[in-house]
Amino acid sequence: MKVLVLNSGSSSLKYQLLTMPEAAVLADGLVDRIGIEGGNFSHKANGEKTKFKKELADHKEALNTVLELLTTGETAVVSNIEEIDAIGHRVVHGGEKFTSSVVVTPEVIKGIEECTELAPLHNPANMQGILAMQEIMPTKPQVVVFDTAFHQTMKPENFLYAVPYSWYEKYGVRRYGFHGTSHKFVSERAAELLENKELRIINCHVGNGASVAAINAGQVVETSMGFTPLEGLVMGTRAGDMDPAIVSFVQKKENLSADDMDTILNKKSGVLGLSEISSDMRDIEEGMEKWDEKATNAMNVYINRIVKYIGSYTALMGGVDVITLTAGALENSGVMRKLILDKLGFLGIELNESVNDFRGEERVISTENSPVKVMVIPTNEEFVIANDTFNLVK
Repeated sequence: MKVLVLNSGSSSLKYQLLTMPEAAVLADGLVDRIGIEGGNFSHKANGEKTKFKKELADHKEALNTVLELLTTGETAVVSNIEEIDAIGHRVVHGGEKFTSSVVVTPEVIKGIEECTELAPLHNPANMQGILAMQEIMPTKPQVVVFDTAFHQTMKPENFLYAVPYSWYEKYGVRRYGFHGTSHKFVSERAAELLENKELRIINCHVGNGASVAAINAGQVVETSMGFTPLEGLVMGTRAGDMDPAIVSFVQKKENLSADDMDTILNKKSGVLGLSEISSDMRDIEEGMEKWDEKATNAMNVYINRIVKYIGSYTALMGGVDVITLTAGALENSGVMRKLILDKLGFLGIELNESVNDFRGEERVISTENSPVKVMVIPTNEEFVIANDTFNLVK
């Protein structure tokens, strides 16, 4: 079966065509600046990369161009679109309504739309891809995979906030968690590699966006992102955990609107706000090498928050068997992995420094004597989407 995986953003589109169940990638690419002047295509197939510019009015036009690339000329990997058997979509927020991946139906579309106020920037963009593909390939089954679904095993004591209960009843104010497809893939891959499905796993997904999840025997106990992706770890541009009273205090001082503050906390805070250099941890590492005080502070706050969550989630699960590290920063930075593990000595963890200098590989980086195994497992969210699609429509 050939599955086309789509991740539609407000002005972007990531795609990947895979054969399932082999999970062989036939082609992948990225389209950005959809609906904005200067649309960009980056397409990889048959071992070759193709880049070009094209003005794109909307996601439907972008998807038609993607399908042309997949079916014609030197970039082709299938002879026509009828060879594509199903389409899998990433959708950010499924609320409490969706606890697993589902085949697209009119009822499902209505449910996604009802969750829009919980993810006003993401769900409408995700929907554009779904609706466009319904027009282009109306006879092909489509599946949606929700970022929030994997976290729906959390119990009320882990997802409720200590605010008026009526907010939960009326507005759905609770912890939802995100990066669910990544946490699912990495934890299941760790269980597979270690041949044990009963593990207590703490998975650290640390890229520009970042979250930690406590997973016991495949069930999420708690995760660091909350009602929105703003809560939890320090991120590239997001503040993470902070005293909520700071919001109204600074709003009054700076004469800021609620929207102004939302923008600052989501796009101008985190590592960027602390360092005043960059949101990219590679730039922060460079700054530390130059003894830049703000870069050093930013890295230390960033690492301390990760360690704090690992410690608290260890307590919450009554121990931990495996810590997994994934996503851009922790898949690729030996420096950051060492900074984290050096602070986990209280768990008996020792870093095997002889195997820590690598990028983007599956590897155990703790010593054999460590009672807690630490593994780097590159995430593969596209595989989760393709696999769920395959299993639902095969």
